[in-house]
Amino acid sequence: MSSGSASASRRYRRILRFAAWNLVVTWWFELFLPRIGLAKVAERTRSNRMQKVARRFHVLAIELGGLMIKVGQFMSSRLDVLPPEITKELEGLQDEVPAESFAAIRARAEAELGMPLERVFASFDEQPIAAASLGQVHRAQLTASDAAETGLKNVVVKVQRPDIDVIVDIDLAALRKVGGWLSRVRIIAKRVDVPQLLEEFAQTSHEEIDYLHEAASSERFAQEFADDARVSVPAVVWERSTRSVLTLEDVTAIKITDLAALREAGIDPRQVALAFADVMFDQLFANGFFHADPHPGNIFVTPLKDPAASPAWKLTFIDFGMMGEVPANTRSGLRKLLIAIASRDGKALVSAIRDIGVLMPSADTSELERAMTQLFSRFGGMGFAELRNVDPREFHDFAIEFGEVVRSLPFQLPENFLLVVRAISLTSGVCSALDPEFNLWESVEPYAAQLLKEEGGNVIQDFASEAVQIASIAWRLPKRVDALIDRVEDGSVAVSTPKLERRISHLERTARRLVSAVLFGALLIAGAVLRGYDLVFGTVLMSVSVLPLLHALFAGRMGHRPPG
Repeated sequence: MSSGSASASRRYRRILRFAAWNLVVTWWFELFLPRIGLAKVAERTRSNRMQKVARRFHVLAIELGGLMIKVGQFMSSRLDVLPPEITKELEGLQDEVPAESFAAIRARAEAELGMPLERVFASFDEQPIAAASLGQVHRAQLTASDAAETGLKNVVVKVQRPDIDVIVDIDLAALRKVGGWLSRVRIIAKRVDVPQLLEEFAQTSHEEIDYLHEAASSERFAQEFADDARVSVPAVVWERSTRSVLTLEDVTAIKITDLAALREAGIDPRQVALAFADVMFDQLFANGFFHADPHPGNIFVTPLKDPAASPAWKLTFIDFGMMGEVPANTRSGLRKLLIAIASRDGKALVSAIRDIGVLMPSADTSELERAMTQLFSRFGGMGFAELRNVDPREFHDFAIEFGEVVRSLPFQLPENFLLVVRAISLTSGVCSALDPEFNLWESVEPYAAQLLKEEGGNVIQDFASEAVQIASIAWRLPKRVDALIDRVEDGSVAVSTPKLERRISHLERTARRLVSAVLFGALLIAGAVLRGYDLVFGTVLMSVSVLPLLHALFAGRMGHRPPG
């Protein structure tokens, strides 16, 4: 066996051993002991156990790198959900990734660019400014000719680590194996298609090691926010970029969670948190194309030189290797979800969850609606810091009352939804790091109010369109009734008795009056709706609606004479 294959085998087995041991420990303490009446033992040891697991994973991720760093980043961002024993232990994981030797980086870059670095760049700093899980970044300067062509001089060059393709494939194989174990756990399997989620993660991981794909995503993101002064994106130097080497404008500024540097620059971290949340909301709920890896290392706060600018800084996003897209139907459900949360509407929240696809159509949600309504009533509007100060017994009582309801419902994680969850999780984590008292409602409510206003406009437009369609159908109905009468008269439809003929005559009169009534309602409603947009046209429609109303009221009396 070659040294390379032996190393890959050791890496694979080490990941599996770590996962297997911790799954067994979790099963023992969280499932088995409570079943035999020893739940208090599990509760007493939980904090210490979590800290040990996080510490062991921290060591594993640093030593192995690769996708293990990505898993650790996700866990460290969940300040709003995971206990501090885990998040604190993993919070600096990205910054601790050991750098690759410059000799290895030089060899990889020169092989990709096809010439020595001295011919490609005027200067190239051997010391990396960032060492990430899949590659590392060095500062450089473009040659005079490239600088004149691009308008840039100072750049950063992102170079993939040697053999990262092989490492990613090994990590994915190990994760697939762990996913197979989890898919045999009934409580997990009936809610989540673990293999499908892992395939989505695999696709994202392979896209992330294709720097040309990242460059294209960067330019698309920049186009999405071209008119937004709050957001900036580094320019791509395409002539010096390949699948494994990416050259970008140097936009290094204040790391978004560097509170001391922000305050020194006169920037309020609380305002940064609100702006960051708002920009992420735009990506998820409006644009549908979003940065799926917004951890602190990927966002800078850039002070502006213009003293008149407000705010006097902007958010600079980098690293577009992991991007996501929200389908239109899912985006509509997410918008409804946000509005329901802001309005504390438990029933609307459950409806939105169903629209997104998290709840299967067959689910009976009446009890879940009651649970969400009570949840909003008690905890709605609280920030994460306030929630941590709530007596744990209240959460315990709530869990006892509604836990079985939630567990019994057929939840599922929809396809392509993993990145949405990741982006929202990282966003809430960054905002909480910027402001420990951060209250998500302060950001959600004004954004949801704007969405509600926009949705209201859409509802009016849809309603007006539907009214016009009703009017169109109503306009055609008399012709269809006439066609039926013509068929009766020319013998296409035989009438065998005078009684049937009288009934058809009565049907004709009733149908015409019904059509007139529908036409009256459609014209009146359409006119009332459209008056807000076009006063003249709306008033004309409302006035014309009087004619079918008169027909509906009096046509039957005029058209029917009692026998003399």
